[in-house]
Amino acid sequence: MDVALRVAFRGDGERHTEMIEMRIVGVRVEMPTQQPILMLTEVDGPRSLPILIGSAEATAIAMHQQGVRPTRPLTHDLLGHVITALGRSVVQVRVVDFREGTFFGELAFDDGTTVSARPSDAIALAVRVEIPVFVEEAVLAEAGIVVPEESDDAEEATDSESTGDAEDEVERFREFLDSVSPDDFGGEQKP
Repeated sequence: MDVALRVAFRGDGERHTEMIEMRIVGVRVEMPTQQPILMLTEVDGPRSLPILIGSAEATAIAMHQQGVRPTRPLTHDLLGHVITALGRSVVQVRVVDFREGTFFGELAFDDGTTVSARPSDAIALAVRVEIPVFVEEAVLAEAGIVVPEESDDAEEATDSESTGDAEDEVERFREFLDSVSPDDFGGEQKP
C-alpha cells in the first residue's frame, strides 16, 4: 500500500510521529441527533476519520466546499486574512491527538510555529486557503475506520470515472453514517 507519509516538526524541533495526508470528503448530519460529522479519508489508503463537529464549523466547511462565498468574510475567512496581513501563511493543518472522545489539532505556519486549534476550525481554514490536512498515524490507528465498499466494481474504475468515484464514496459514507451512532466513535466530542 502506497501511503502518503510526511514527518512534521513542531516549532521547537520536536518530531511528530508519522503523519498521514487526508482528503476532506465532506460534512454530513447524523440523524436523528442532527450531529454534524466531518469525514476525512486517507489520500492513499482505505481509512477514514469521522470527527463530530459543531454546526457553525460544519456550515462554514460545507458552504466553502459548495462554492458559496458570502459577501462579507466569515470568521474563518477573517482568520485567513489576518494571518496573511501579518505576513505569515499556514502550511498544514494537523490532527495530533485523540483523548476521551475529543480530537486535538494544530495549525502549522511557514516559520515552524504551531498553534493549537480545534480540528473543525483548522479544517474550515484549510478549505479556504487550500492547504493539506494531516493526521498522526496513532490518531488514525485509534479512531480511524474503514468504510466498507459496496462491491468490487469500485476497484475496476478508471481515472475518467473519478467524479463518479467521488460521488460513490460520498454515497458509501452516507450509508455508513445511517448505520452508526455518535457512541460508535469513542464518545461524544464537545463542539
